Amino acid sequence: MVDTIQEGVMVVSPGGQIVSVNQGMEQLTGYSRQEMLGSSCLMFNCDLCKEVCKEEKDHWCSLFRIKTIRIRHCTIEHKDGRFIPIVKNASVLTGQDGQIIGAVETLTDLSEIVEKEQQLEACRKELDNAGGSYGLLGQSAAMQRIYDLIPNAAQSDAPVIITGQSGTGKELVAQAIHASSDRKDKPLIKVNCAALPESLLESELFGHVKGAFTGAVASREGRFEAAQGGYIFLDEIGDIPLSTQVKLLRVLEERVIERVGDHRPIPVNARIITATNKDLRELVKAGTFREDLYYRVNVIPLHLPRLRERLEDLPLLTETFFQRLKAKTGKKIEGISHEAMNILYSYQWPGNIRELKSVFEYAFVVCDQPTLQPEHLLPSVLEADNALASPVRTPPLTGTEKKKQELIQALKRTGGNKSETAKLLGVSRTTVWNRMRRFKISCNNMITDDQM
Repeated sequence: MVDTIQEGVMVVSPGGQIVSVNQGMEQLTGYSRQEMLGSSCLMFNCDLCKEVCKEEKDHWCSLFRIKTIRIRHCTIEHKDGRFIPIVKNASVLTGQDGQIIGAVETLTDLSEIVEKEQQLEACRKELDNAGGSYGLLGQSAAMQRIYDLIPNAAQSDAPVIITGQSGTGKELVAQAIHASSDRKDKPLIKVNCAALPESLLESELFGHVKGAFTGAVASREGRFEAAQGGYIFLDEIGDIPLSTQVKLLRVLEERVIERVGDHRPIPVNARIITATNKDLRELVKAGTFREDLYYRVNVIPLHLPRLRERLEDLPLLTETFFQRLKAKTGKKIEGISHEAMNILYSYQWPGNIRELKSVFEYAFVVCDQPTLQPEHLLPSVLEADNALASPVRTPPLTGTEKKKQELIQALKRTGGNKSETAKLLGVSRTTVWNRMRRFKISCNNMITDDQM
């Protein structure tokens, strides 16, 4: 019956010798039943037990004095040198005469929970260190310029236009401007102008009155009225037909709208942000976009760079998407191979950040190995001629790889002394143990006696 329990169960004598263990204890520690029976329970180097041993004078273990331990968090050392976070519960065993005859402990493995917390914390730190805000990621000079412009644009009521290829994050910039402004408590209404047919676009933007057209069974307010006091974000403005451009120009100049089927002006107080992946100047030359409207919307221009123009941000982006998907899927994927990173560096990224996210989502579906390899990337990335022809660049270390190398070097410098390693890295001793477990670092040849 005890062997059916998933938690580790161990019975020890009053002197601390292990007299019984279950299968859960074998799985938790990596030791066989034969290796544990008759050995001291101190063989697991529990940090809680070591602290207790230092404090107790009359008892070798405080359990035999306080009789019970409830829900104590600690770590034990696995046979392979890893440190495993656990929750310990323990109680003494007494005979019929009331004398203590031993103790029983249950140990619950918290490795998966701790790993999830570390992944989430890593994601938070990556976002905090990205130098951006509101979902924008990047430390390149091009992105720093965007970060500098966002608060300035938010303080003005002039129209903002965001240009850049599809997938560069234009909507995120619009959200950042809204959230940075004094209108942040008011609505941000989004309209994809390319997704609406011409027959419905005016009704969606300006509203309509009952009977204005077939199917207009009731009056309805438009997006401009819904955005009253806040922002309206017109995405793909280059696709607006000329007939609608005339009405939009009036909104910008007079701050009033007219519902379809009505001639009564309705004042609106909504700040306009537009976005496009097209060259509006070329559309003006071609006669498909009004020149006067172009000058009205192009007051505060923000241009988002293509991903291939800021490849120095690729390590941060890949690490962020990797950690998010690892936390979401729970897959035991530890990193990205250098071969795969070389391909990501060489690729031209026509779909920009959106395409990069898709590449990682696909990779996490098909990958069944500890490391993402080139074969786990999207076929379109692998088959691209520019990915094969471009010179290979050696990518810098990701944040995770950098932490691993720093930990290894610190352990070597301190001879494996975890307390000194923690001081050297400026972290807690528990963090050193957790990172050793996460990176599967065993330092049997470096550990000093006082840190075993």
